[in-house]
Formats: sequence, structure tokens, C-alpha cells
Amino acid sequence: MQRMAGSRLGQWPCLVVCMLILLKAEGASIPITIVETAVSSGAVCLDGSPPGYHFEKGSGSGIDNWLVHMEGGGWCESVESCVSRRDTFRGSSSKMEKTMGFSGILGSKQAANPDFYNWNRIKVRYCDGSSFTGDVEAVDPETKLYFRGERVWQAVIDELLAKGMQNARNAILSGCSAGGLAAILHCDKFQSLLPATARVKCVSDAGYFIHGTDISGGSRIESFFGQVVKTHGSAKNLPASCTSKMNPELCFFPQYVAQTMRTPLFIINSAYDSWQIKNILAPTAVDSKKEWKDCKLDLKKCSASQLQTVQDYRTQFLKAVNTGLGSSSTRGLWIDSCYAHCQSGSVSTWLNDKSPEVGDTKMGKAVGDWFYDRSAVEKIDCPYPCNPTCVSVDSES
Repeated sequence: MQRMAGSRLGQWPCLVVCMLILLKAEGASIPITIVETAVSSGAVCLDGSPPGYHFEKGSGSGIDNWLVHMEGGGWCESVESCVSRRDTFRGSSSKMEKTMGFSGILGSKQAANPDFYNWNRIKVRYCDGSSFTGDVEAVDPETKLYFRGERVWQAVIDELLAKGMQNARNAILSGCSAGGLAAILHCDKFQSLLPATARVKCVSDAGYFIHGTDISGGSRIESFFGQVVKTHGSAKNLPASCTSKMNPELCFFPQYVAQTMRTPLFIINSAYDSWQIKNILAPTAVDSKKEWKDCKLDLKKCSASQLQTVQDYRTQFLKAVNTGLGSSSTRGLWIDSCYAHCQSGSVSTWLNDKSPEVGDTKMGKAVGDWFYDRSAVEKIDCPYPCNPTCVSVDSES
């Protein structure tokens, strides 16, 4: 492309300039901002490098509106697993790409993101492995691991507040997967840092991980999340409204945290979330004969009994949603039956002609209607495989 543009530069003087303008308009190359000042307060990634985020400034009517979206990427529950992340982009800002494109909920095109396209839009990079909850002062001289996720979150938020978010009129804290969980865990704290007059809400995409039962009848996810909390020293940073009532390690599960949340929460999730089916329902550790291997990759390959178990997981999931959010008048739900994980970050699933629908409503419209109180939104899909609009997202799971 560059060579072709260069050879035709005399004929098409606008070509390069127009392409750059187009790329900027689509948010195709938003540079990373490294929070160098965070190092002095120990707010660092697993390897000790400063945290980073990508920021596209708002304009026009969106100048005082802020959407802070936290990147996902799983967790590390032990020193060994955190060491394996430390020297990758999941544990070091020095390994992160220097630019990033925005799409979906972060997109800058009005037609594809009408409610949020001109907001200040931020993607916070994920480099701590604890959904931004860890805080251990000591650093092992051998592993040189820093468990400082909570400090990272606070350092980034502090910088955004100083850049104008302290004057926000509207604000959303959102995230996908581990970032979606972080949006729930930090939701009330985020709201408390903004003006009392601001409309502040939270959106969790594929972050509603349930305290579910696996195919062995146990709950490996409970022990896994418990290890994350212990390794990262997260308990003291989880919502006190939850930790004061139960074992703090259980407060990594949204269904317990959401019960006492004050800030309105919107859940985007598949009732057949592909990560949860693979890791909560049928983790490899309890599938010694690998009977679930094919089924986990493609629900069409499940046996009749496996599919019934998957349907039972949907029942577990919906029960956990109701346990957490109850009949709250401020809750928003868009729960589809697509075998997918993280759906708000792509224009193809957020809001375009072929995006999945639940109750004739696309995700992007549902979130906008709920945020601006245009209508209550509680969209729960019929059981798999009933939704023909899922075709566009099955391949992205």
C-alpha cells in the first residue's frame, strides 16, 4: 500500500493524506500512553514496568463524556503462572504494541456507535493478571514479580481525572473478560471518584464469571479464583460491601459483589460463554479422558447428554445473574445464546447490519438505550441453538 501510494503521489496528492485522515477517523492507530509517574508509587506491571493506556479524545457533544474500557486476558494464580506472563504484553508495557485500533463500543464512527462515538474513549492495558485488584508490597528478588494491579488501576484513573474526567457529565467503566470482571469489582469506586452530578454506569462484557459447578460436581473455578486472590493480595481491594459478609475470596465472583452494588450495571454475556464452558463447566483437569474436547470447541459436536449438561449450565448462569442483580430497576441485561466470549469490542458484533440480536435488539443499541434511560433493557435469549443471528460471532469465540 505504501509503495503504491508513493509511486502515484504526483497523480494523487491527496491519497496519503486522505488515508491518514481515514485511519484516524476509524481509530486505527491510537498511540499508547505510558504512565511514567506511576513507578514512584509502585503502580507497575508484573515486571515492574509502568502501566499504559490508549486514549482518543472526545469532541463536540461528547467532550465531557468518558468511556474507560479495561482490557481482558485471564489471570495468573501462582508465582509460576505469573512468571510466564511477566515478559509478555500481559505482564509488561515494554512488550505492548505501540498503537491500537478502536472498534465496537470504542469505535469513532457515528453510524456504528451512535451513543458513544464522540466520547473520550480509553482502553486500559492489562498487565497485572488480577483484574486490577492486587497489591503486595514485597517483591521477591528471585522472580522480580510485582503484584500491583490495584495501584495500576488507580494510577491510570488518577491521570484520566487530571486530564478532564474529574468534570465528567457522563461516564462508563467497562471491560471485556478479566476486564469485564474488573469493571464490576471497581464500579462503585469509579463512581465515587466522579462528580455527584454525573451519570455514571458500568458495563461488563463477558465478565460475569459464575461460581459454577463443573462436570465432576466440584468447583475448580472457586479454588482458582481463591488462588488469584491469595497470590495477588487482592482481598483488601475487593468491595467491602461483599467482603464484610462472606469469605473475601468469593468476592471475586460477580454474583456476590453485584448484590450490594450501588452503581447501575449492564451485563453483556452469552449464557453459553465459550470461556466458561471450557474452563468452569468442563475444565481439562476434570476431563481426564478428554471426552469434552470436541464439544468445547464446537457445541455442534456435543453428544446429547453433553448438550443437556451445557443447557443446565445456562440455567446455572441465569440463576447467578438473578442472584447478583435481583430485580434491580437499574440493571441492564443483554444475554445471548451464541457460543462466544467478548462481543462489545468489534463493530461486527456491536452494531452493524449483521450483528447478533436478542429480542430484535442489537447490543450497541441496548447499551445506549439503557445508559440514557430511553428504555429498560432486559434481553435474555432463548436456549441454544435458537438464534440465527449468531452466525457472525461463533467464529470469534
